[in-house]
Amino acid sequence: MSYFTSTVHRLCIPMLLLAFFPLLDSISLRAADTSFASLTDVTLNTLPLEPAARHEIELSLKRHDYAGAEGTLLNAANEHPNEPLLYSYLGKIFFIDHKYLNTAIAMKKAEALQPLNEKDRFTLAMAYVLIGHSDWARPELENLVQTSPRNPLYPYWQGRLNYDRQDLVAAIDQFQKVITLDPGFMKAYDNLGLCFEGIGKYEEAIEQYRHAVELNREHNLNSAWPSLDLGALLVKLDRLDEARPFLRESLKFDPNFSQAHYQLGVLMEKHNETTPAIEELNRAAVLDEADPQPHYVLARVYRRAGNEEQSRRELQTFQSLQGKVSSPRSE
Repeated sequence: MSYFTSTVHRLCIPMLLLAFFPLLDSISLRAADTSFASLTDVTLNTLPLEPAARHEIELSLKRHDYAGAEGTLLNAANEHPNEPLLYSYLGKIFFIDHKYLNTAIAMKKAEALQPLNEKDRFTLAMAYVLIGHSDWARPELENLVQTSPRNPLYPYWQGRLNYDRQDLVAAIDQFQKVITLDPGFMKAYDNLGLCFEGIGKYEEAIEQYRHAVELNREHNLNSAWPSLDLGALLVKLDRLDEARPFLRESLKFDPNFSQAHYQLGVLMEKHNETTPAIEELNRAAVLDEADPQPHYVLARVYRRAGNEEQSRRELQTFQSLQGKVSSPRSE
């Protein structure tokens, strides 16, 4: 059985790259159901396919039957093993189909025959990120920075990877480069705020979060994250009256955003609003059943309210969930 025909684990990061590349309107990094790995830059007409196979692939793609299109392309690749465009096109479809390991294999097969173009190399880098190999993605991103030094997307992702390994100073440098290249890049401000918060520079973090919130509103980006990040930091600093409208705004963008419900619950607990705090924290727990944090705070709230039995149950749930892998931040 080949790598391509084996079952590929589909990672639980369905929304990791939304609206960063001009080609894509989104990637399943968080919202729309369209493709990052655009198929428009290489048309089926340029591929060495029989008319019947080309027609079959077209129909499969229109039906979103990606497995069908993959099978037809695999047969074509077996017939034309030295044709790089078949492999790179196949890699794009694998990416759309969330088969990121197969994407990487297909792109490397294409690269062995011909250097990858910029778009395909970025698809390869993102596939590496999504299969948990940021170490493989780094040289690809460095290559892209050298190829296209004015594209803010590539240092942005370098910053994301540095943040993920908690190299916050390097991440700050990358996000500042992004903002220099594109002052309207909202996610760069938001992530820069996370970095400043991580090193304890809270006022600098608030400033960056505010920039992100303003850009999110101005450009109708409808992301729940900037308001959440700002509100959460203000809650941590006990600036509760300032925090509340930002958490409400985050929930306006995404009413099912568990982290915003959680932070609003924490805020209400600090305000001694026991009943609404319990409601918000229970809502957060339902929306993200793997997150132990709401249960820990609920245990505290119930204990203060005199409900020792419910407090014990929540603490037991917290302890059972603690240490399990939680979903990574998707944006």
